[in-house]
Amino acid sequence: MHLHVLSAVSTLLLLSVVAPAAAADTAIQDKLPLCESCHSKDGMSVLPHTPALAGQPDQYLQWQLVFFRAGTRKSEQMSPVAADLSNEDIRNLAGHFAALEPPASPPADDNPALSETGAKIAAQNRCASCHTDNFAGTKAVARLARQREDYLLKALMDYKSGVRSGGAMAAMAEVAYPLSEDQIKALAHYLAHLK
Repeated sequence: MHLHVLSAVSTLLLLSVVAPAAAADTAIQDKLPLCESCHSKDGMSVLPHTPALAGQPDQYLQWQLVFFRAGTRKSEQMSPVAADLSNEDIRNLAGHFAALEPPASPPADDNPALSETGAKIAAQNRCASCHTDNFAGTKAVARLARQREDYLLKALMDYKSGVRSGGAMAAMAEVAYPLSEDQIKALAHYLAHLK
């Protein structure tokens, strides 16, 4: 008898965890195809200058969607998409992509010397103090490890030029502004190929 009670409690606990996730995915079924058209079903974008979202921290994704919706972060592609999202949509979409597995391993490093230079730049600028030691990100801070190199390059150049605003603008602009284009290329290369 006691075993049946434990089994029932275990089932209820499992349903309480699985049901909200399933309900969230059902609630965004009409939104996902549009997101996946650029960011792919697995969250690993294959489009140039388009970030991989798989495994990004949930809060980071939520904030970026809020910034796009509010117009504080601008994008011809993302601003119209985010404009019609409800708070619940934002929570559900962020949770969906955050739950996807990030890339297990980086692409082959075709320029280890450039990665070494990028590692030094990351250390000098204390990038790990916000993005964590393994650059996996945390809470409202982006995962940089194994992100698309072309996207990292674009994002850093946008911070340097002041084109990108929204969350962490001041901190990132302060880091990116003094870097040369060659240093930014090295940093982007290092992070994209990080093991």
